[in-house]
Parts: sequence; structure tokens; C-alpha cells
Amino acid sequence: MSGTPTAERLKNFKNKGKDSEELRRRRNEVNVELRKKTKEDALSKRRNVCLDGSFDGPTSPSQDKSGQPAPLPSLEEIRHGIFSDQPGNQYIFTQAARKILSRERNPPIDTLIECGVIPRMVEFLQKNEDPSLQFESAWALTNIASGTSEQTKAVVNAGAVPHFVALLSSSDRNVCEQAVWALGNIAGDGPAMRDYTIENGIIPPLLAIANNNIIQENGENSSQNNSFMRNVTWTISNLCRNKNPAPSVYVVRALLPTLYQLTMHTDNEVLADACWALSYLTDGTNEKIQEVVNSGVVPNLVKLLCSGNLQVVTPSLRSLGNIVTGSDVQTDAVVNAGALLKFGDLLRHPKMNIVKEAAWTISNITAGNTEQIQKVIDAEVVLPLVNVLRAGDFKAQKEAAWAVTNLTSGGTIQQIVALCESGALKPMCDLLDASDERTVCVILDGINNILSAAQKQGEVDKVAAVIEECEGLDKIENLQTHENEEVYQKALEIIDTFFTEGDDEENEAPKEQFTFSQPQSAATNGNSDKISF
Repeated sequence: MSGTPTAERLKNFKNKGKDSEELRRRRNEVNVELRKKTKEDALSKRRNVCLDGSFDGPTSPSQDKSGQPAPLPSLEEIRHGIFSDQPGNQYIFTQAARKILSRERNPPIDTLIECGVIPRMVEFLQKNEDPSLQFESAWALTNIASGTSEQTKAVVNAGAVPHFVALLSSSDRNVCEQAVWALGNIAGDGPAMRDYTIENGIIPPLLAIANNNIIQENGENSSQNNSFMRNVTWTISNLCRNKNPAPSVYVVRALLPTLYQLTMHTDNEVLADACWALSYLTDGTNEKIQEVVNSGVVPNLVKLLCSGNLQVVTPSLRSLGNIVTGSDVQTDAVVNAGALLKFGDLLRHPKMNIVKEAAWTISNITAGNTEQIQKVIDAEVVLPLVNVLRAGDFKAQKEAAWAVTNLTSGGTIQQIVALCESGALKPMCDLLDASDERTVCVILDGINNILSAAQKQGEVDKVAAVIEECEGLDKIENLQTHENEEVYQKALEIIDTFFTEGDDEENEAPKEQFTFSQPQSAATNGNSDKISF
């Protein structure tokens, strides 16, 4: 058991002095639930759906006498029309293919691929003299590329990417926007496709579009502009996605100035995708995190925590949470931007997923140095954190458990007392009978650290009495029979060190004098035990 990554991490929480770089939990070590995709997360691919299933083609036997558009032609008719030498038929039947691919359910992507029409549609992308045909072809190819990786590769293998990149400079706004969308789907397929679009030169024209539209965003056509900017921002976010490998530092540096501007946009969808992009960039090495910090975007992200829009709050919190997994200097960039007060508010959020991520973020700050821990205390974050430990759902409680144990690992005696005076011992003891072994280990480490701090002041008996009153002692004794070896060893260490009668105790004169108390609301049976260390 001691050889597992979990055990290795838990080992760092013993009260033997602390290396904050070692103690801080990296993003890839976080509980898997925190990484699950949620409905607020940006989709990696999007299909352009159109519910118009009519056919605007030439008069045919299938068209009724009223002149109403006929149903869409068969796939064989579409294939024949696309390969026609007549420009009119090329347009009509490419549009028909686009409409079939834009069905809300079960578009026949594979069947159209098998018809061999993709290379022909790629040819149509090059017809600059016919923007309407370019647009219909780009839309059809966009929807094919929104499918599986194999379907996306069918578009790429037909040579579409360089032509889509060229269309980013099209004077026709609709053609340009559809090219942005198509490239977004391709870049969102994974790191290989992302890098392929970058190699084909997507970044300069895409950023030019973004920056030009930012300048024009207060113009008369603001709703149309917002629609375009949503696609542009989403495509930029896909260029930031994926690891193994992650985007290069060149890509990060190229995109960050525009992302900074996008975090001040007025449209919530633009803001959300810009923040998701930043969350991808910060989910990696300290080098990438530093690039984001250097861009000056951290204060913007902190402001967005107050947006009131869950679609925006979620990725901005994720981005800031990623940053504080970095160095102490990078954590300070978040703390000094005033984030702690906002995190405290988010611990009271009605959405428990937000509470969980806020607690996780705070746990990485309390894993920092004593100055950072003190700022957490000064911002009055500890009490709402303890409330999460007491009454949050279990996923949030687990993150709160890490936060308080991190504090006990690296905090001063007075900081540990401040935690206990916020009522932490009772909910910590309550979690000792949790079914999650890792959480129990974390709580045991926290209790061990608190008792060790009391021992240094010769006040173990008083803290031990509070733990016993909270029924913590009974639970720790029961854990000595736990089937998990690590849980057993930690429980045994606490009993042997602090609760065995007749053991010699350190009764040195107190180095510091202060009061420890269990608040009335948190103490068992309403008692309030004051302990002077």
C-alpha cells in the first residue's frame, strides 16, 4: 500500500516541517470526479444543425403541383448532382447534402463519405468566384468533421485544412465563419489534429479575425458579431486543448494576448470559452502557468467569479484553481488579485460542484507557505470551509478535508488553533467513519498534526479531551482493526502517541499562550471547551 501514488502523497502531510512545492497537489493527482466533463464544459466538436429539410432544387417529377419545395433528393441523386459539370447543380445538390448532414438526429455521415463526395466538396472550397458554393461546401464538411475521429480524418485526408485556412481571409463573412467552425471541429479532434491545423497556419488569420471583431464589437450588428465571436473563441479554445503533447509555448504566447481581451467581452458564451481555453493552458507545467500569469489575465478571471453566470464561473474557477497548483509565486498572483474573498463566497454556492472546486482550490493555497495560510485565515475563509466539511456533499467534504489537513501540515501553532476555533475538530472526527479510505487517511493526518501541535505546547490532554468528546477517540480506536493497512497504521500511531495511559509526555513550558475553543454551534451537545496551550 505504501508504494501507491496515494500513499506517497499522504506521506507528505505528516507534521515534520513542510516543503510547499512537494505538498501542493498537482492537477493530475486530483480526484477523478473533479475532471469529469460537465454540461458547462465546452464541447470539442459542434455540428451546425438546420431543421429545414426542404429541397430548393430545379423542378422535377417529385415536386408537387403547388410549387412547394420537394423533399430532399436521395443520396445517389445528391452524389450525381455534386459531380455535375453544371455550377447550378453543384450548388443545389451540395446544399442538399448540407441539409441532410444538418439533421438533428442520425445524419448519414458515413454514407456520404462512402459516396466519395468529400474530395469534390474540397474542390468547391477553392471556387472564390462562387462564395455561395464555398459556403454550402464548408458547412457540409464542417458537419462531417463534427463526427468521429475517422470521419474528421476523412475531411483532413481530402486536403481540406489548408483551404479552410485560406478561407479565414475570405471577404465573405459567412464563408469565413464557416471555415472557422470547420477548423474548430478539426482542431478539437485531439492533439495531432490540433497541431496539424497550427502547422497549416491557422493562428495568424484566426487572431486577426478575433482582434478585428473585438474592435468592431460595439457596432450596429452586435448580435451577428457575437455569433461570429463565439465560433472564433471556441476554435481558439480548441487550439489550447489536450495534453500529451500540450500546445507549445509558442502557441500559448501567441494566443494569450487575444484571450486576455476576450475575458473582457460582454457575451457570456465568449467569456465561457475564453475561460475554458485558459483552464486548458493552466492544466500543465509551471512554465505554462507562468505564461498565463504573465499575460495579466488573473485579475480578469477573479472578476468573472462574480459574474453570477454558472457558464462563466465554472471555467474561471477551474483556471484559477489550476494556477494555484503551481509555485508559491504563481499562487500569490491569485491571492493578491483578491480571489480569497470570492472563494469564500463560492463555498456557500448552491451548486455543490462549484463548492467542491472552490474547496479544492483553497486546499492548494493552504498547501502553500505560512503567509498564504494566514491570508486564507484573514479572508475569513476557514469558517465556510469548516461548514463544507460539516455539511457539504461528500465530494466537497473530501476537498475540504484536504484543505484543513494541508493547513495543519504547514501552518503555525496559532494558525492551527484558528482552524480548531472555527469548529474543525468535530466534522473531522465525523468523517473518520467515511467509506473512502483516502479521505480517512487525510483526516487522520490532520488530527495527528493538531495533536502534535498541542504536544509542543504541553496541552495534549486538553485537545485529546475535545477529540474524545466528539467521539473521535472511539472511531480512531475502531480504525485499528481496519482492513486497509495505511488506515490501521495511522490510527495506531495516534493512539500510541497521544492516548496511551502512562506514556511520558512532553510537559515543556508553553512557548506561546493562546486560547483554543470549540464554538458553541460545533461542539458536541452544545459544550464549549476552552483550551489554553
